[in-house]
Amino acid sequence: MTAAPKNAPQNAPGTVPDRDVAGIKSALARQAAALGFDAMAVAPAALPQRSRDGLAGFLKAGLHGDMDWLADRPGRRADPRVLWPEVRAVVMLGVNYGPVGDPLAITREPGVAAISVYARGDDYHDVIKKRLKALARFLVSTAGGDVKVFVDTAAVMEKPLAAAAGLGWQGKHTNLVSRQFGSWLFLGALFTTLELPPDADEPDRCGSCRACLDICPTAAFPAPYQLDARRCISYLTIEHRGPIPRNLRRLMGNRIYGCDDCLAVCPWNRFARAGREARLQARTELSAPPLAELAALDDAGFRRLFAGTAIKRIGRDRFVRNVLVAIGNSADPGLAPVARRLIADPAAIVRGAALWALARLVPEAEIATLRMRHAGDERDPGVMEEWAALGTAGDDAASGRDDSGAHI
Repeated sequence: MTAAPKNAPQNAPGTVPDRDVAGIKSALARQAAALGFDAMAVAPAALPQRSRDGLAGFLKAGLHGDMDWLADRPGRRADPRVLWPEVRAVVMLGVNYGPVGDPLAITREPGVAAISVYARGDDYHDVIKKRLKALARFLVSTAGGDVKVFVDTAAVMEKPLAAAAGLGWQGKHTNLVSRQFGSWLFLGALFTTLELPPDADEPDRCGSCRACLDICPTAAFPAPYQLDARRCISYLTIEHRGPIPRNLRRLMGNRIYGCDDCLAVCPWNRFARAGREARLQARTELSAPPLAELAALDDAGFRRLFAGTAIKRIGRDRFVRNVLVAIGNSADPGLAPVARRLIADPAAIVRGAALWALARLVPEAEIATLRMRHAGDERDPGVMEEWAALGTAGDDAASGRDDSGAHI
């Protein structure tokens, strides 16, 4: 978030001296393009009632899981004018991060890690925030007013605002879909006190398509336009701090940070093109990293590998937890030594995941031997629960799918 420079022209709130608002929007759009934004449109400084109701219902049903920050002062999130009473218009910006090739191909390579497209390059927060600040300075110096900018870091509902501005529509997977860029837009918001006229919103063009709903590995969509974050792989691998529920682990495959399935399968991606920002392109070392190498990372190694990326925010322990779930799903006994070594890791969340992974790769007799050697020394309740669950029906049952992967 940033405020207007102190030496900016001081105009009355909402007034636009010496030039018309259409001219300001045109100049702003040109400057946005020059700064590397791929899309720009203006939304009213208020969310549609359906968006407010949707947020309220989502929180009331507890579908946000342990993302307590979503439930913190929901009124601010549901209404930009509560977050900042002086706001009169919201300029929504998009940066295309479309991948090269099929982003789901890697999910069919169980020995390597599938990292979500958005996280394979530099942290988008850093890339977009600098551009937003530059655009904000341009707007203030050109037309006055005050501004604040946000990139997925405050109580701002970027996707509904982008839909209201006409950058796209929220699809049945609840993400933004663009006719030009498909599912691949990073979003940023520029709040202004200027009375900029809003653009027309984009009608929903999903029609009868269910591709995004049907492909979800964990059946995280109870209905079209509804997400149960507690079953979403992106939530489980990024936001969730505890052990990943056992009934969902098998369904995650090798997805260790985020999930692109519902995004990648959208038919509107046929109009998308690869992103042009070099800093957002996949780093070579993150394109198909071997699971064994990732599981061997200590804290210092984790920080070095993921410096400057969005992945760094979850920390080494949760990251290795995710990797161990993928190792357990690999069906590769050659990875058993990796999991075996980590059952003595200092982090309880790693020890528990290592037990589950190892039990899926070695004979029951080895697990019985390890139980006699190690289980009695464990003091963490969560890891003790993992020991108790090994070999029980509850370990993999109630997954929401049968063994063929079909919805139950």
